[in-house]
Amino acid sequence: MKKLCFFLSIFLLTQTGQTFGSDAGMPQLNPTFWAAQIFWLVLIFSALYLIIWKIFLPRITFSIENRKSKIVNDLNEAEKLKESAEKKLKEYNKIIEDSQKNAKKIIEESKKKLDSDINEKKNKFNEEMEKELLVIEKEIKTLKKSSISSVGKIASDISGEIVKQIVNTEVNKSNVDAIVNDIIKRRQSKLI
Repeated sequence: MKKLCFFLSIFLLTQTGQTFGSDAGMPQLNPTFWAAQIFWLVLIFSALYLIIWKIFLPRITFSIENRKSKIVNDLNEAEKLKESAEKKLKEYNKIIEDSQKNAKKIIEESKKKLDSDINEKKNKFNEEMEKELLVIEKEIKTLKKSSISSVGKIASDISGEIVKQIVNTEVNKSNVDAIVNDIIKRRQSKLI
């Protein structure tokens, strides 16, 4: 690039007499003015190249680097947020899992406690029922014994009256009582 600029400047210096145009026609098409046109073309484009290279290109590069660093920072921050969200999700799932385990444990403990309470109350109820049944059976036996003696007395009275009406004579009450008591004893021995 330096050699090209050097040769162009020497060539242009040799042609300085013709650099200021001509009086006839379009100077762009006149071959005598081409050297001047090339000089100004190289000068203007070199100046534009230097301005772009030294002023605009660093700004554009700086802007691109800033955008790139901002994008990288945003991606890093998004990755951190994603990791944080995944961590929170894992914690949330763990909390839910622990809560479910605790709920199951509480339900099982409550069920065991209720089962034991039910069994305990059932046993107490069965014991009380057995006691009541024993008391009732005793009452029935005593009632049976007392009713047998009352039935015997009633039976002897009725038997005496029936015999009196059939035979039309007075019956010995002690004989009727002995016969009825004998029959009652035989029936009791069959029942026991």
